[in-house]
Amino acid sequence: MDAKTVAAHWEANAENWTHYSRAGHDKHRDALNTPSFLAFLPEIEGLTGLDLGCGEGTNTRSVAAQGAKMTGLDIAPTFLRHAQETEASDPRGITYVLGDGLTLPFPEASFDFATAFMSMMDMSDQAGVLREVFRVIRPGGFFQFSILHPCFVPPRRRNIRNEAGEPVAVEIADYFRETNGDVETWIFSSIPAEERANVRAFTVPRFHRTLSSWVGMIVAAGFTIEALNEPMADEATAAAVPTVADTRIAPLFLHFQLRKAA
Repeated sequence: MDAKTVAAHWEANAENWTHYSRAGHDKHRDALNTPSFLAFLPEIEGLTGLDLGCGEGTNTRSVAAQGAKMTGLDIAPTFLRHAQETEASDPRGITYVLGDGLTLPFPEASFDFATAFMSMMDMSDQAGVLREVFRVIRPGGFFQFSILHPCFVPPRRRNIRNEAGEPVAVEIADYFRETNGDVETWIFSSIPAEERANVRAFTVPRFHRTLSSWVGMIVAAGFTIEALNEPMADEATAAAVPTVADTRIAPLFLHFQLRKAA
């Protein structure tokens, strides 16, 4: 699957995704993944950053709140429209740009750092995107991104629950089957049952890569892996938001922190 087809899927998803995520139905993002990602970031106050695959801008705004001057880039015009409308009503100094990670519309060494919240795994040529991000980051800068954990969320994953409905194990399969646009169809699980019949399901192309493939692409692009993070919900969060309780059994997300040599 090429980048143009991927863009068409995300443009089709964008309106519903924005509505339901902003209504609080992206529980894994809000309760666990984004807070952990932000806590994992190095000091960014006063730096310039690129948020790659920014979507409707919620995470970009969270990074900007830590004092960085941000540019958000996405392939879906509807996502960018929502992001720009929010910026107009509540300015955070963010510029939003329509673009593709394979051909970033910026000169070499334009940014001190880059972020990508759960977007790298949805790109058709991750090796090419890593090279482009490396190009636009200044020497000494970093790139931090989150993905579905390749070891624990391969093409097949199923939570195993006890009689009380609590997660007790995770079944995984097809880890070594790298995919090139297999389309998954789903909606946020917390959308009320009475709304589900009228919700257009998201269609999300999957580009699963093994952990060794990710490391190989990162090294080939020129980055050094500085740190990794595997978010796990604490007991209080799992009790308050049962949707994320399975992350106490096995991680759902993996965060990479990469560095470009000075």
